[in-house]
Formats: sequence, structure tokens, C-alpha cells
Amino acid sequence: MTELDAQPTEQRWVAAVIEALKANDVELVAYVPDKVLAPLIRRIESDPFFTVVVPAREEEAVGIVTGAYMAGKRGIVLMQTSGFATLPNVLASLVLACQIPLLMMISERGAVGDFQLGQVMVCRTMRPILQSMNIDHFALERNDDVDFVVNGMIRQAFATQAPAAMILSPLLTNRPASARISA
Repeated sequence: MTELDAQPTEQRWVAAVIEALKANDVELVAYVPDKVLAPLIRRIESDPFFTVVVPAREEEAVGIVTGAYMAGKRGIVLMQTSGFATLPNVLASLVLACQIPLLMMISERGAVGDFQLGQVMVCRTMRPILQSMNIDHFALERNDDVDFVVNGMIRQAFATQAPAAMILSPLLTNRPASARISA
């Protein structure tokens, strides 16, 4: 039995992400605090494998992870949708221009059922921005897909020297416990 198998269903995505990061030597984690990402952040902060940095803004997190990559260390930026909205300039002028395999994990806010107008408006722009910048992205909606997608996107990003965005859908992170059991 692996650590992933031992996790309650609602925490399986967290364990799968941790395993994928470790398996791919992604040691540096830069994040801006987020409620949806909190279970993942807690696990990462308590694991000595990871070096954790908490910058003030998402652009700073991108700069930290990009600089670490140039020094030979793999990292990931954790953020929510509204934080992603601040990144198009740094993505175009640094990450894409220098072919940096920036990994981003984005908690999707403003999707179905979200009542915060600001989050909804920003959510509507995220995928079109990723698409227009030709940044590979995939929405994680089911526990069964997390291991395959996260591992695959990490490997692909580093093999192609291109950024990748893994979007944590509320279907994965925010469903009622009764709905998660069957996922």
C-alpha cells in the first residue's frame, strides 16, 4: 500500500501531487497563500524534502522559481486564479522568452458556483490567456487523473523547456464529501 492509497479520498489529490513533485525532483515551492491550496501547502511545509518560499506576489514567485531553474533547481509556483491574472507580462517577457519550464498549479476560483464577481471575471480570462500564450494547461477534475497529469506535465515541461499550468478544478477540491467518495 502506498501513501496515496492510505489517504482519505478527499486528500488523495494532495498525496498524488506530493508524490509527483518528489518523483520529478521538484524541490522548491513558492506560493501565495490560498484556502483551496491550504491542504497541499501544509503537507509541503511539513516535509523536509521541500524548500518553501512565501513571496508577497505571484510575479515574485515566478522570479524566484525561474532564477532557481537557471541555477539548476526545479520548482513550482502555487497560486489561485486571481494571482494568475497578474502574470501575463512576466510570462511573456521572461518565462516564454527564455524557454523556462515554469510549473504552475492554480486553484480555480470563480468557476461554477462561485459568487464573487471579481473571481468569476478573472476566471473567464485564465484559459484564454494560457491558450494565447501557447502554454500547456490541464484542469484536474478527478482524483484518478492527478498522478498521471501532474507527472506528465512536469516531465513535458522540462523536456520541452516550456511552462505548464495545472488547474485545480473545484470538482476536485471543493465537492461535498459524499460526492468525493465516488471520484
